[in-house]
Amino acid sequence: MIQIGKRYKLEVVKAVEFGFYLDADELGEVLLPRKQAPQELAIGDSIDVFLYLDSEDRPIATTKKVKAQVGEFAYLKVVATTEVGAFLDWGLEKDVLVPFAEQHLPMEVGHSYLVYLYIDKIDDRIVASSKINKFLDDEKPHDFKPQQVVDLIIANTTDLGYKAIINHSHWGVLYKDDVFQRLSFGQYKKGFIKYLRPDGRIDLSLQGGQETRDKYAKIILNYLERQNGFAAVHDKSDPELISKLFGMSKGAFKKAIGGLYKKKIITIEKDGIRLVE
Repeated sequence: MIQIGKRYKLEVVKAVEFGFYLDADELGEVLLPRKQAPQELAIGDSIDVFLYLDSEDRPIATTKKVKAQVGEFAYLKVVATTEVGAFLDWGLEKDVLVPFAEQHLPMEVGHSYLVYLYIDKIDDRIVASSKINKFLDDEKPHDFKPQQVVDLIIANTTDLGYKAIINHSHWGVLYKDDVFQRLSFGQYKKGFIKYLRPDGRIDLSLQGGQETRDKYAKIILNYLERQNGFAAVHDKSDPELISKLFGMSKGAFKKAIGGLYKKKIITIEKDGIRLVE
């Protein structure tokens, strides 16, 4: 089912002076303005477009990249406030509305907020809400697996670390002891599922997978080369020292030097690690 507020690859069925009409199934033929179309576009071609409502609430297509689709969260800036609510810049000429009733706190022009985009059931328009908790259901089934790569949006901080939205659907936690970089509210990051708790909560990590292990191994090797092949640090060293020297957790460090040791690239000695000559 084709819906307003999402991207689709649609077929061109008619060409007119001011644009092209695309087959949008139950939405009918939707106009792609000529200024939005590539010059070589012709009847029978398929093109990737985003569908939204124009100023007269008619479905219209665009090739522009929006910052979020319906059903997704995004960190967007307020460009205007009116008697009906706040308007956010989401990448199109027509800004998206956050009604007053959907503002967690009163929104101010120039400030950015984490919002969820959805279709208002009353008038079928695309709107946004900063009351993000009501769109995240941790009891909803999921098929996440440990070490799975996921998309994260950093949402807020807690005493434990950072809360992040996973794949626009569930909450997860990045523990501060596992974070070795500066994170900011609304930031998009690639992450990993670290642990699925029996109570349904999800632990996250920014470290995981072979690509990350290779990156950490390279950091360690570069450090050893700068230190004439020896570093007075090993798998029993203090986590704070490891973090200071290499910018990684002790667990990540142990896995990295373990891999280098198995490949006979380094030796692990009583007082540190050494490059094999």
